[in-house]
Amino acid sequence: MEAGVNYRNWADLLPDALGLIFSNLSLQETLTIVPRVCKSWNQAVLGPYCWQNINILDWSYRSNPDHIDHMLRLLVTRSGGALREITVSGILNDLTFSFLADHCRSLQTLQIPRCNISDTIVEQISTKLLAVTFMDLSYCRKISARALSAIGKSCKSLVGFRRNMHPIDIQERRPQAEEAVAIAATMSKLKHLEMAYNCVDTKNIVEIIEKCKELEFLDVRGCWDVKLDQDWLDKRAVMVKVLGPHVVDQFEGHSCSDYSDTDSFYDYASLDDGLWDDDDDIDDDDDEDRVGGRLELRFYEGFNENYSNGWV
Repeated sequence: MEAGVNYRNWADLLPDALGLIFSNLSLQETLTIVPRVCKSWNQAVLGPYCWQNINILDWSYRSNPDHIDHMLRLLVTRSGGALREITVSGILNDLTFSFLADHCRSLQTLQIPRCNISDTIVEQISTKLLAVTFMDLSYCRKISARALSAIGKSCKSLVGFRRNMHPIDIQERRPQAEEAVAIAATMSKLKHLEMAYNCVDTKNIVEIIEKCKELEFLDVRGCWDVKLDQDWLDKRAVMVKVLGPHVVDQFEGHSCSDYSDTDSFYDYASLDDGLWDDDDDIDDDDDEDRVGGRLELRFYEGFNENYSNGWV
């Protein structure tokens, strides 16, 4: 050790600094390894410092819905009301969503794709999400225009909205014109909108472009009934970058009535030994259902105000 050099102990770091460092670790490491290092690290993990931004998306893909509910309640409680961002798939029911809204009044980013929540609960708790600026409700099959309208009326700061749907595994793919109307009527400040594989037509998309004056990016890939004239876009939508509707895949050119579905929505593996089991123990017989249930088109990741991240 060099003379005159002072080395500070990691345990002496401020809790918020530790929380920032621990945010680079996996969820499993943060919850099972870090607390065993020393008292100060354990206190940091138990406090809100590590849980202002909760992203358990990858973990939730392979987890039982009951475990997702348990983990979400644990982490939200630890955040102590300081939660700013949450990303999780497969919220089991309305009660869990209500709990989330009750404890996250400062939430700014809410990404909950493939969740089993209803229009009713969204209408009831939308006024508790006033600070939300970006929301992802992709693949949530139980919600409709009612929920979107409630969100648009309550979340006045909303500038990013994601409502992508599956190109397959939709049994009765209903027209989503009412959803497009709700977006146009209530989300006028949107800058970023994703509606991939929605059952909408040209009229719906034109209405969104005309009423959302600040729109900068619109994803309508796979919306085969949408026919946008480039001359019209050049004249009327100069600031809007439109992606789609053309996309090269095996579903190209299919209309909404061409899609089919399975009855299974939550095709998660059972976890016999706790929260950290992976998919290695899943029976081969479940493979087909599990693949269909977990298919997801995450076209664009990392929304932020500058839209600086790339495509994946």
